[in-house]
Amino acid sequence: MKIIRAKDYADMSRKAANIIAAQIILKPDSVLGLATGSSPVGTYKQLIDWYNKGDIDFSQITSVNLDEYVGLSGDHEQSYRYFMNDNLFNHVNIDKARTHVPNGKAEDMDAECQRYEELIRSLGGVDLQLLGIGHDGHIGFNEPAPDFPTITHCVELNEMTIKANARFFGSESEVPTHAVTMGIQTIMRARKVLLIANGADKKEIMEKAFFGPVTPAVPASILQMHPDLTIVTADTI
Repeated sequence: MKIIRAKDYADMSRKAANIIAAQIILKPDSVLGLATGSSPVGTYKQLIDWYNKGDIDFSQITSVNLDEYVGLSGDHEQSYRYFMNDNLFNHVNIDKARTHVPNGKAEDMDAECQRYEELIRSLGGVDLQLLGIGHDGHIGFNEPAPDFPTITHCVELNEMTIKANARFFGSESEVPTHAVTMGIQTIMRARKVLLIANGADKKEIMEKAFFGPVTPAVPASILQMHPDLTIVTADTI
């Protein structure tokens, strides 16, 4: 586990973007596992800036996103497909046919989970997986549970997650109650994991996740077992 301490959110974003850019430069056809939420927005902005300056090229990149809300179509403003288009894909030369997000409107969610898991395997796995961390320690939408969920699955979101995500919607009642997410085993198969965390409000969960016992009650704690984990953090550790 490598911990990189940043001065602030902007510095964290630059440091994280630098790791992703290095991955793209060293392996132009990388499979990137991407995340949504407020934490990676600055990282994506920095990558766009470097792309505009000609420093990085996304033309051979393939991406797979961690998760998607059940019930939201890709053109819904709060869907994660929309988020990725708006915050990254629309601004770089990535082939959108090679950008993958779970289908939140699939009629058979179990079949969709299986399809997505098989897709990741068919791509040869993820070269670098970007993660944030929830206040309850969730990564992706893997919530605290009696055991670690393994592969891509459908999950019921807990109250803390719904409250945290309500700021993106008009009210808590508008937040979807279920999501499709990569499982812990799927995430752990990534060759490299990059986790970003910002703010004093994440300090307690970061200490539990990375300096406490490995337990499914704190899903991110499993990352202590990953052979190539980098944490970039501001004001949390």
